[in-house]
Amino acid sequence: MNSTKRTIAIVCGGDSSEHEVSLRSAQGLYSFFDHDRYRVYIVVVKGLDWHVNLPGDVTEPIDKNDFSFTHQGKKEKFDYAYITIHGTPGENGIIQGYFELLRIPYSTCNVLIESLTFNKFALNNYLKAFGVTVADSILLRASQENQYTPEEIERRLGMPCFVKPVADGSSFGVSKVKNASQLPAALHKAFTQCENIMIEHFLDGTEVTVGCYKTREKTVVFPVTEVVTDNEFFDYDAKYNGQVDEITPARISAELTAALQAETSRIYDLLHCNGIIRIDYIITRNSDGSDRINLLEINTTPGMTATSFIPQQVRAAGLDIKDVLTDIVENQF
Repeated sequence: MNSTKRTIAIVCGGDSSEHEVSLRSAQGLYSFFDHDRYRVYIVVVKGLDWHVNLPGDVTEPIDKNDFSFTHQGKKEKFDYAYITIHGTPGENGIIQGYFELLRIPYSTCNVLIESLTFNKFALNNYLKAFGVTVADSILLRASQENQYTPEEIERRLGMPCFVKPVADGSSFGVSKVKNASQLPAALHKAFTQCENIMIEHFLDGTEVTVGCYKTREKTVVFPVTEVVTDNEFFDYDAKYNGQVDEITPARISAELTAALQAETSRIYDLLHCNGIIRIDYIITRNSDGSDRINLLEINTTPGMTATSFIPQQVRAAGLDIKDVLTDIVENQF
């Protein structure tokens, strides 16, 4: 065994509705990493059960005191954590705080930015201050379900509108509401997923997504992907069950492509991001016919299966995902 190799933990699982999706991302990442350069393990987290997967269907518990494991009498410590948990605790700053305390470098944004990007309403209102365009929205807490009547919401946001959990990236609990009479059921559905929800003005346009990462030496913004689905919106089935067409590069002008890539790079810097992020947008039209770029969501732990957006965009850019992951790891040392 080459002791000079860094030991990488691909940290997956988590406690959200996307637990199984996270496990698939971990398998994708495991296949992408440069195993000649790194010793790579998959660490599965669920509640207080943390374990490492070893060859031969063997697992060993993780010692949370120092993020290590012991196998056949030998203690193994990790040099780096590549976090691919979608949802809590990997996408909201919780596990990042743990790694900060242990002084273990990791692949995502820091605690503050993970918390901020996980809360869609807080993120939108923060970025609005920097000129980022977002849809108008209303925040509701579980104790304020009846703060607005359906008619008041319709007057404020128009119809259709979206009802969604504030802090869940899986599309569970999301509804497209076409008239005020559908709002009570949509609110109830969203509150089953999260104690805070947002009601958002519907944007009718072209959905696109753009990945980006930066190191001390370079900025890499990937080609734009166009997202086309016959579903009412880009829901769970569209995301994970193939009910979508993903077109990379997107069928948009060179000027709009450049504008989307520039906005993605700017937002990356505004938030002082780390590792790979993916930003989703809706392109609408201004009254003069020009394109309007509207932020939908920022994904700080984007899916990493072979068919996920980021690997698609890496291939379209003519890059090797193995080299991209090496860039991200080595930037921390």
